[in-house]
Amino acid sequence: MKSDGIENPVFEPPSPNIGRQRQASVPGADAGVSEVEEGPCGWGRCTPKALQLCNNPEGYLAAYSFLAIFQGIVVNGLINVSISTIEKRYELNSSLTGLISASYDIAFCILSLFVSFFGERGHKPRWLALSAFMLGLGSLIFSLPHFSSGKYRYGAKVEDTCQIPGTSSANFTCSASMKSSLSSYLYVFILAQLLLGVGGTPLYTLGTAFIDDSVPKHKSSFYIGIGYAMSLLGPAIGYVLGGQLLNIYIDIQIPESTEIDQDDPRWLGAWWIAFLACFFAIWLLMIPFSCFPKHLPGTAKIQAGKISETHNDGSETLVETKNIGKSFKDFPVALLILLKNPVLMTLILASSSESLVATGFATFLPKIIENQFGKTSSFSATLGGLVLIPAAALGQIISGILVSRCKMDCKSIIKFMIGTCSVALLLNTAFLFAKCGNEPFAGVSETYNGTGVPNNLTAPCNANCSCLRSMYYPVCGRDEVQYFSPCFAGCSSHLFNNIKKTYHNCSCVGKPKRETDLEDFLYQAAPGKCPTQCKFLSLFLTFFFFAVVFTFMAVTPTTVAILRCVPDKQRSFALGVQSVFLRILGTIPGPILFGVAIDSSCTLWDINECKVKGACLVYDNKRMAYLLMGISTACKIITIIFIVMAACLYKPPPASVALSQKDSEMVSAVHT
Repeated sequence: MKSDGIENPVFEPPSPNIGRQRQASVPGADAGVSEVEEGPCGWGRCTPKALQLCNNPEGYLAAYSFLAIFQGIVVNGLINVSISTIEKRYELNSSLTGLISASYDIAFCILSLFVSFFGERGHKPRWLALSAFMLGLGSLIFSLPHFSSGKYRYGAKVEDTCQIPGTSSANFTCSASMKSSLSSYLYVFILAQLLLGVGGTPLYTLGTAFIDDSVPKHKSSFYIGIGYAMSLLGPAIGYVLGGQLLNIYIDIQIPESTEIDQDDPRWLGAWWIAFLACFFAIWLLMIPFSCFPKHLPGTAKIQAGKISETHNDGSETLVETKNIGKSFKDFPVALLILLKNPVLMTLILASSSESLVATGFATFLPKIIENQFGKTSSFSATLGGLVLIPAAALGQIISGILVSRCKMDCKSIIKFMIGTCSVALLLNTAFLFAKCGNEPFAGVSETYNGTGVPNNLTAPCNANCSCLRSMYYPVCGRDEVQYFSPCFAGCSSHLFNNIKKTYHNCSCVGKPKRETDLEDFLYQAAPGKCPTQCKFLSLFLTFFFFAVVFTFMAVTPTTVAILRCVPDKQRSFALGVQSVFLRILGTIPGPILFGVAIDSSCTLWDINECKVKGACLVYDNKRMAYLLMGISTACKIITIIFIVMAACLYKPPPASVALSQKDSEMVSAVHT
């Protein structure tokens, strides 16, 4: 990911032929790293000795990792966990909450190019201090609607059992409800996401480039790999923390004389607490970033020892001779130089294709596990996190270590990426073990014990029950058939036995299939979906785990290769360009494409009393598995094609130039 480093300010090359060599820092020109800029750690003249212990790459990496962790907690963890609660609390539909999620990427795309362009020559640690400020502010604003929207009010509880018409405790009709002002908080959430996007922009562009500036070339991938791996802890912590806080009532104290628990559909959890806590924690991180110098001690010496691996297309000579990047008027030319770099663009397109798959699975893996293997949503989310996060972190750490230990050059890194992506493609066959069939579902895939017709929830056994089509509460009958709700199963009563709810007097439920199972005679239906007969979950997760490992083994090398194949002064800018393409071609369309594929396999939609279609309730599992495997396979093949193109197109600097640069560095070392 890194161009070989910044110019050595100690010497000037003896020849006007700049080529691929590092250029000396010329008086009056912002061309390289000066030892004067390698100040101590502190604020002005206040430079406590204790702080100097952190004035090194390890100290910076620790601060960078903490900021990346908290950014992941808020953006990729807490918001995803809280989004369904926010929908219910502020009366927002999924399309509007989708706009909230997209606002982060919109801000990132708009600002990424400008921040990475102007920040390249600036004080990168102070840019990250600004990043911490904006991330903390965005987290604070995201929690504000809770404090200004008043106490949560809930309606009357509805028991969806079979009742004689006219005796229902709640009369649901399609009528225009009064418009609530709660939906106006949509704009507050969007504002918060925009601020979070502003804060996240410098982190993965300027922050990553600063790591590459401060360590020897062969160690760069190791440090970047650790930083990226630590950033993956954020979503994991966010999911766990946010999920636990949702077990607390939204207003902390449950109103007196109210019977409401977590199983009640009206329950809402305290989604806002974690955002408030992250606000304080992130703002504390402004302190370490504000005290780092513009360059860490030893940076000039490190940069002087680096050999350029910029793609040999004349771009580095152009950037050096014209000093491109010093002013805003250079922005179009600097951008055009990167867009015309074939190695950079093929690597970016390859990473965008992989990003599309990665974000798609990160969004929908819990849903896939839930529907394919019949697990609860909470268990599926936990299981998905336990597979994705460790596998992704392991892949990035392993690749960072291998690239560093083997001291791979740019060409070798690209070849290494071809190998990891090819293995990931083979492991993509994991979905062959996920194509489990669907369990019997009365009124969807089969009839009601021989009565009624498929694809029609109403049958003679429940025709007089006044069942609500909008009240989805699945139950499993003793006949091992799933029913849409206790009402559609014809159940007219329920009991609590040992805190377990069971339904009785169910006119639609047939006889138990296992006559010897005495427990089946104690009830006719129990809450929840019927246990799945699919036994491939462990095998699927094993294949998927290693597929994720090898997929993310290409992430750190891609960053390193991008940093090395572009001119030194454009490294941060190159990461900014990559970030824009990743979002436009990967992060944003990925969940949309996966969502369309999953929705196309739906066999039963949630339809309310006004005949408006909502979320999907039942999927065709085999169709879903084949569609997702097809998308994933196609994207991975595209990724491999682009990486192979990058390997073929890459032209390293001439050997003569590299040797003359080494000679110049030796002369410089003698003179100093």
